[in-house]
Amino acid sequence: MPRRDYFNDANAPKANSVVPSVVAAVRNQRGELLMIHRTDNNLWALPGGGHDVGESISDTVVREVREETGIEVEVAGLVGLYTNPRHVMAYDDGEVRQQFSICFMARPVGGELATSTESREVRWVDPSHLDELNIHPSMRLRIDHALAGQATPYVG
Repeated sequence: MPRRDYFNDANAPKANSVVPSVVAAVRNQRGELLMIHRTDNNLWALPGGGHDVGESISDTVVREVREETGIEVEVAGLVGLYTNPRHVMAYDDGEVRQQFSICFMARPVGGELATSTESREVRWVDPSHLDELNIHPSMRLRIDHALAGQATPYVG
């Protein structure tokens, strides 16, 4: 489902939902970061998605990374909580969702890179090449926090 992101935009539509979601900063042994080129907004992002009823939040991380990238992971830590009310996503079905994302660190434990209906491209990216990708500022904040390896999670 296509979406439009509004970030610090006074003309953004008013949010009518909040859905807990996750993203995972997955780094391989070479220090590269697992990134997807999203089909819904044509931006590069960490893999992730919505939390489903009946699963733990760590199960959500494992499921979403596998579904979007083909890579199996284990959760290794918490990067932060991202709930900016000035970042909303408008979907073509009328839903306007306020951001509520939990970013985790995760380690790859298996699988092979594969695309999905949500990811048109999946690749391991050297952090020095992130500026070459079109990444939403809100997602880039998560990435920067994950790469910084802060001792305490971000809350904002």
